[in-house]
Amino acid sequence: MPLRVFLLCFTSSAMKTLPILLHPDPRLKKMCDPVTVFDTALQTFADDMLHTMYEAPGVGLAAPQVGVTKRIFVMDCTTKDEDQIREHKPMVLINPEITWSADETSVYNEGCLSLPDLYEDIERPASVKMRYRDVSGETHEETFEDLWSTCAQHELDHLDGILFIDYLTRMKRNMMTRKMEKYKKDLARG
Repeated sequence: MPLRVFLLCFTSSAMKTLPILLHPDPRLKKMCDPVTVFDTALQTFADDMLHTMYEAPGVGLAAPQVGVTKRIFVMDCTTKDEDQIREHKPMVLINPEITWSADETSVYNEGCLSLPDLYEDIERPASVKMRYRDVSGETHEETFEDLWSTCAQHELDHLDGILFIDYLTRMKRNMMTRKMEKYKKDLARG
């Protein structure tokens, strides 16, 4: 089913788009607390996060990016070829932890919904195995490769108060922070 049709089917009037925090915001640098309650409120929050991620549009979104300091992130790194219909694989990962990472690394040009239009090459393990819980509290373990691996590691970093720019030199990090401060001022002016 085409992306537009999927989003119409996936989106309900009950889902809402959450505001995404922009760097620099001190809430993005906080260590998140584990999720301990698995209830309908958590399911609703996960649905809202997925809706927000698709609307942005992005491939991942962590709870601190929407102002909630809990260990939960969502992702969907499916891609669409010109000749193929995009199959979605929305994932909700709660209390995730890496249990294994490859020695081999890969480099992706990463961006972040909290740093719009800023990208930089970041080197990370090419694949990782992650243990996590789903919205019902059931434990899963899955190996992620390629973009899925990069995204899972990027979003897990958010739960530990780490942004992708923290992997850059101080000069590049400061330059991106200044660009974001200007961007936020421009947004405030309208």
